[in-house]
Amino acid sequence: MPTDVELKAINRLFNIAKAGTADSRRVADFLLTWWDAGLNGGFDLTTMWSLDAGIQGDLVIAFEMIGREKCYPDDWGYGPGIREVVRQWRPEWVEAVDARYGE
Repeated sequence: MPTDVELKAINRLFNIAKAGTADSRRVADFLLTWWDAGLNGGFDLTTMWSLDAGIQGDLVIAFEMIGREKCYPDDWGYGPGIREVVRQWRPEWVEAVDARYGE
């Protein structure tokens, strides 16, 4: 089960991803890779170099939790958040996402 610290870090990452900045795109890439690496194409770890220390810390916390818990965002109730990130950053995937979630 994720800790409160981990859930707060993930919530911050989702909020950053929705903000519409250059950092948002980088964080969205991370979240979308977690959700479906095959569809997203992966996350380049050197992307972290351009993020501030706070965001880097949240990515590290999330990465550790993902490895330990062996979970996808949907497993912890982040399906709606992923759908929002897809709509904003990968509009070409909306149809596939809607099909996955039965819409």
